[in-house]
Amino acid sequence: MKRIFTKNTKEYTSFLSRMWSGTSGVNPVKFTESDLKKTLSQKFPAAEEIAVEDISGGCGAMFEIFVRSKEFKGLTTVKQHRLITETLKEQIKDMHGLRIHTEIPSK
Repeated sequence: MKRIFTKNTKEYTSFLSRMWSGTSGVNPVKFTESDLKKTLSQKFPAAEEIAVEDISGGCGAMFEIFVRSKEFKGLTTVKQHRLITETLKEQIKDMHGLRIHTEIPSK
């Protein structure tokens, strides 16, 4: 009985190990840093700076975004971030996470 249990446990553990370490559950990269930057540039043409960095190690699951634009003047930080998330709504559906930083130019 112990031998059967041990054998089944090893097979189950092996199955779980393959399942967790395999790439079958990983979504392929659907967009890149430059894709996101292009989308943001179209939405914020007056932006002084737009920076997008894939912080997920290249798999496209998590990005950090920085936008400096006079278009944010008079808006709260929450509203500024909402503009970014609305712009990237379709892309965000395939992301694990997103860090957003916005800034209003000092001039």
